[in-house]
Amino acid sequence: MVSVVSNLTHTYGTVKGIVQELESVGCVTKAQTLLLLMRIYWCGAMYDMVLEAFEEMINYGYIPNTYARNIVMDVLFKIKHVDAALKILRETHTPNFLSFSIAICNLCRLNDVDNVKSVLRCMLMKGYYMNPETYTFVLNCFCKFARLEEALQLLGMMIVLGAPVSVNFWSILIDGFCKSGRIEVAAYLLEKMIKIGCSPNIVTCTSLVKGFLESRMPQKAFEILRTLESKGCFPDLVLCNVLIDCLTKMGWYEDAFEVFCSLRELKLMPDVYTFSSLVSTICSSRQYILLPLLTSGLAVQPDLVVCNCLLSYFCKAGYPEGAIEFYDDMIDRGFLPDKYSFAGVLSALCRLDRIREAVNVYHGIIRSYPDIDAHIHTIMMNGLIKSGNLQKAMRLFRKAATEKLPLDVVSYNLSIDGLIMGGLTKEAYDLFSQMKEKDVAPNKHSYNLILSGFCRDRDVYMVKHLVQEMIDRNIEIESHTYKLMQNLFFNSSNSRLAFDLFLELGNTGLLPKVEEVMFVNSLSDSQYVLDSGTSSSDDVSDAVVSVG
Repeated sequence: MVSVVSNLTHTYGTVKGIVQELESVGCVTKAQTLLLLMRIYWCGAMYDMVLEAFEEMINYGYIPNTYARNIVMDVLFKIKHVDAALKILRETHTPNFLSFSIAICNLCRLNDVDNVKSVLRCMLMKGYYMNPETYTFVLNCFCKFARLEEALQLLGMMIVLGAPVSVNFWSILIDGFCKSGRIEVAAYLLEKMIKIGCSPNIVTCTSLVKGFLESRMPQKAFEILRTLESKGCFPDLVLCNVLIDCLTKMGWYEDAFEVFCSLRELKLMPDVYTFSSLVSTICSSRQYILLPLLTSGLAVQPDLVVCNCLLSYFCKAGYPEGAIEFYDDMIDRGFLPDKYSFAGVLSALCRLDRIREAVNVYHGIIRSYPDIDAHIHTIMMNGLIKSGNLQKAMRLFRKAATEKLPLDVVSYNLSIDGLIMGGLTKEAYDLFSQMKEKDVAPNKHSYNLILSGFCRDRDVYMVKHLVQEMIDRNIEIESHTYKLMQNLFFNSSNSRLAFDLFLELGNTGLLPKVEEVMFVNSLSDSQYVLDSGTSSSDDVSDAVVSVG
């Protein structure tokens, strides 16, 4: 019927058009006709037409009954016109159980806790009571927003009214108190639950175990597990994942590994969450040698997100060979790599100094994905620069810029730093100027890199020029750059210029905090404290880009 009425609506445009066509063939327009149209539109989620049919019913002089008003109220809730929907409910002369149930369920979906309480109060005053499903719906809403006192009142009301309290209801309530950190109340509720003859299930126990472990009460958690097992109820995968995660956070790594090893005995298949938790366990315990266990002999394969995490962890663990093997395994399993996968394998190849292979892989990526993230270009250039191939890195950068491939401020900073390390400060400044022309806004690190380069070249004019630009742009000078400036000015014949420049910087608040305090103190003592230390670009190159 929905498709038929939809076609009629498309043909005649409005409800009035459909009614007039029916009248033209001798059909009398009755309230039932319009109510039927409302029902069909409602079932077809054609909410605008429901409201139009309702208006047409009123225009014909009919008084909509409770059923019609319930439909309109539900539609208004679904299109999030809450005030209008509540007005319909208030103005319904004879609301029924369905009226209140529709309102409460929709308000719970909209997370409108206060109006849920108001409608529930009105429902009880009218002599109607919720069914078990609606009680659970309301409880979920209360617990979601930690309205736990109201949740307990709801439980009390159910007990007084003699409504059955299901294990699902108890589980939700206990979970709410566990999540809020009120584990003692959750434990009391468990006792109350058992006392009235309702047996907790694995879901109930999972919440309690998690709550006790997070509250650093492992003995209580293990007591629940022992009770479960004594009744022939063994942990499911969700509980095992919770155990691995919580035990890892407590630093109980061996116990977390034991839980993982027990999965086979329990005939449970690890899922993505198991992999994620175990990766965290391995890395937190620094037992990186166990990483290959995750990639071999398992019948289940993780998703791409977990695979990319593993690639990254292999590199961080100093095991790039494992990253490459795992990447090949991913491809064999049918995974379609994304930018994070490419970043992982390029990082691994560069760390192994397999630069030629890395370049070949990089060019393959660019051919297939010309719009790939700028981070991929940055990783490749970083690998080339660290392996002493500065010229090759710059050729790659210029090619990417010429072909208008995505390059970001990190890509430019890396290239600028490479040129400065190679003693090519002028070329670095040209690149710095180019990035501004390309609408890639230099950041604080960009300015400090260039300024450091000119300080090392003892180019006082360019240093003064850049400092003035940084003042104009309100860009802070980093500590290592400040030290280089001190060495340049106070070990030369430009002490007066230095005083004026540093005085201006001190007034702007752009000096590093520690240096600013030292500068102010030195002014009050009428002398400067000179720093004869030096800072090489090696101190800053590692801050330019992270590729691991």
